[in-house]
Amino acid sequence: MADNKNRMILFAARPQGEPKASDFRLIETPTPEPGPNEMRLRVVYLGLDPIIRLRMNANTYWPSLELDKPLNGRTVTVVDKSNLPDYAPGDVIVTQGPWGDYMISNGKGMDGKPLPKFDPARGSITAPLHVLGITGFTAYIGLLEIGQAKEGETVVISGASGAVGSMAGQIAKIKGCRVVGIAGGDAKCAFIKNELGFDVAVDYKRPDFADALKAACPKGVDVYFENVGGAVFDAVFPLLNLHARVPVCGTVSEYNVTDREAIADKMPALLLATLGKRLTIKGFVISDHFARMPDFQREAGGWLREGKIKYKEEFVEGLENAPKAFNAMLKAETFGKVIVKVSEAPKR
Repeated sequence: MADNKNRMILFAARPQGEPKASDFRLIETPTPEPGPNEMRLRVVYLGLDPIIRLRMNANTYWPSLELDKPLNGRTVTVVDKSNLPDYAPGDVIVTQGPWGDYMISNGKGMDGKPLPKFDPARGSITAPLHVLGITGFTAYIGLLEIGQAKEGETVVISGASGAVGSMAGQIAKIKGCRVVGIAGGDAKCAFIKNELGFDVAVDYKRPDFADALKAACPKGVDVYFENVGGAVFDAVFPLLNLHARVPVCGTVSEYNVTDREAIADKMPALLLATLGKRLTIKGFVISDHFARMPDFQREAGGWLREGKIKYKEEFVEGLENAPKAFNAMLKAETFGKVIVKVSEAPKR
């Protein structure tokens, strides 16, 4: 039984640079009641993703977030009250939802299809927020379809300890590639090398980062999975081989930049190298590839069951702490997939 309080975090103002506390607003409203052919979902876990920062801007390739409306993300929810015959209290559902305690659903996803139920007996109920969800799918499409990674090639992953990067690197290893991961700090580098099985880990915080990366890639770079941009791309760029592929997943280091004119113009050198080396640099938006989701879930589910895929989660207690955790994620102060625990998980 829900209490009569529903907290939500609204998008209060468009950030100028790094988001501030005043760009978010926590409000309380009465707990919503489901109408006919509706159900009320209680949010248990909320996954945080860097793309939300991009959507905070007024003009971007993703739909911009609306002011004074709840922020949203992938959530693990439990049916709390149902007026739908196919859903009962206690059912676990992973769906897009608000940064809040509760939501009302008509039982259909963004594609108009019935929301699938998740059986906790299959494993962790948070896995669909990353390795078995959009995050893992992004790594899968970026590396294999956009990057066309092949056995024996050298693949470099930026943001390698993050949710997408760690998955992309592990898939590359499964496919027989030599994998070089770029991460920040000793702990993250040790994780991707010793626990995830990357061949080499390079710390981008070390003063000789560019030289260390070059030493780690004696045969150059065939695929560069771009998550970061900025100085990391500058170090990888000279190492790209003839016919190298660069799937551009994100450029998180530049999401808070306000004065783009202050950034050196790299376009002439980039265009010349693209021509001379016959590079393929391709951005991708994962929603364009949803038809491949069943293929990914089938293959990734098998890898997970076989122990070929590992992951790290960082949990944050309390919905009210989501904005602070979100900023920490953008500054690479977190480790693995950042998940906010909004309420108690269902008992198995």
